[in-house]
Amino acid sequence: MIQISAYLTFNGNCREAMSFYRECLGGDLSFRTAGEAEGGAVLPEPFRSAVVQATLVSGALVLTGSDMVGEEGLIKGNAVSLLLHCHGEKETRDCYRKLAAGGVASHPLRDTIAGGLFGVLTDKYGHHWLLSCNDIYPKNI
Repeated sequence: MIQISAYLTFNGNCREAMSFYRECLGGDLSFRTAGEAEGGAVLPEPFRSAVVQATLVSGALVLTGSDMVGEEGLIKGNAVSLLLHCHGEKETRDCYRKLAAGGVASHPLRDTIAGGLFGVLTDKYGHHWLLSCNDIYPKNI
């Protein structure tokens, strides 16, 4: 089965941001730095400590991040959001509260017509999150 996961790019604060997401969402987090790659020992600091890949795995959730930014630099916009399907009101409210800390709660959690909860926020790293809890979604999403 093909799966899709989110890949987030940061400008030097990947370790901090991914650690924040682990606090919010739980799971296991691993990092690989440029200094750990073949030939990385000869790189000057701060390049050695730049995160090449961070991976957070919490159940079916896989969130990947990196400090590796192309020549154009980091460009943030609202074209991509992370949609988090939660399994229950308490989980939804907890995740929303944690992810919104230091960010902007642009659409607080509200009851939906379909009987669930929905809310939108931008976290303190500039990433957009949509949180949803609704019994019409299959539980294995």
